[in-house]
Amino acid sequence: MVDGFVRKKRYAVVVTTYGEVDKVTVRSLWPSSRRILKVVTSQISRIPDLLIYFIADYRSTKHYVNWKLSRYNSSLISINRAQTSMLRKCIEAAESPLLSSVEVEVFDTYYFVPPYLDDTILRLRSSYDGILVVPMFPVESAFSCGIACRMVLESCDDSAFGLVRVMSKLWKDEQLHRLYVDYLFSQLSDSVRSRTGSKIGLVLVIHGTLVKDRNGNPPTVFTGLEETCAFFEVMKQRIMAAPGNIFTDVRQGCMNHSRGGEWTSDTIEKAFEEFKREGCEAVVMFPYGFFADNSETEHDACGRLVREGFPVFQYVRCINNDQAFGKWLTEKVLHELQLLLNLQTAFELPEPKS
Repeated sequence: MVDGFVRKKRYAVVVTTYGEVDKVTVRSLWPSSRRILKVVTSQISRIPDLLIYFIADYRSTKHYVNWKLSRYNSSLISINRAQTSMLRKCIEAAESPLLSSVEVEVFDTYYFVPPYLDDTILRLRSSYDGILVVPMFPVESAFSCGIACRMVLESCDDSAFGLVRVMSKLWKDEQLHRLYVDYLFSQLSDSVRSRTGSKIGLVLVIHGTLVKDRNGNPPTVFTGLEETCAFFEVMKQRIMAAPGNIFTDVRQGCMNHSRGGEWTSDTIEKAFEEFKREGCEAVVMFPYGFFADNSETEHDACGRLVREGFPVFQYVRCINNDQAFGKWLTEKVLHELQLLLNLQTAFELPEPKS
């Protein structure tokens, strides 16, 4: 306080996700692949430093060839920037009492491409009173939101508790469930709707996770397996109970890696096989486990759907920069900032005199 003036606290909101190169070259893919191996794969497999470079270069070349052959360019960076911009505008337009006592700035960051999340936190920690990290995944695990937590701890050490909050457990939010259901049904094509009366299947796509390590034991890292299963069950129930539901059944479609041990068994391929066996004439795919389309959703998952040859099929894009999603996310962010302010205020209060 200076001459009766109370300085507003400055808070940074950091929207973050994996990050993918938007210009596909082998040279641009190398740093990203190496970082993925060091940050993610190393949690489930011990990889010598020299081997990391070899594997990363192989993965980069493979992705380059596959993406070039299919003429694919990732839209993840542009989507995340649009989401960041939408969140910034929504916060500026919000009428929250919180904004009378704090100033909020919003940044976009990434795990595997610049601007890196950890570098950004190191840069912001000295000039902001608080930082809210917003991982763009509904379900947390060591391979998604956990990466953000790990980077926060490494960047802030003991000061992380009072300085930084990481949003989590978004999958539990009932507003998100309603938002997803409304969005999904609003996106259905006329060709899918025209199959009403026939069997129509829905595949909810999410990143798979480890069930057992290479030795058949439970993984030592937090995998989010229970949360993944619970999220699917609640979304399936909501969708099947929705007024005007046209789906015969809903199945989980996990996207797994090939290394590290046993991964989730309810895969996209398994869902397709069951729908074919049951005579489904139409199949819809919705990546509900991601807030932004990326190479795993719009290239890998969508590509599998196209190749299955169902008479009618539709890929519903991720929620991306949907306006209703932006409003919901803004409410969550402002709530988390209020909690951070409350925490800091409690620590700043003088201790009562004895």
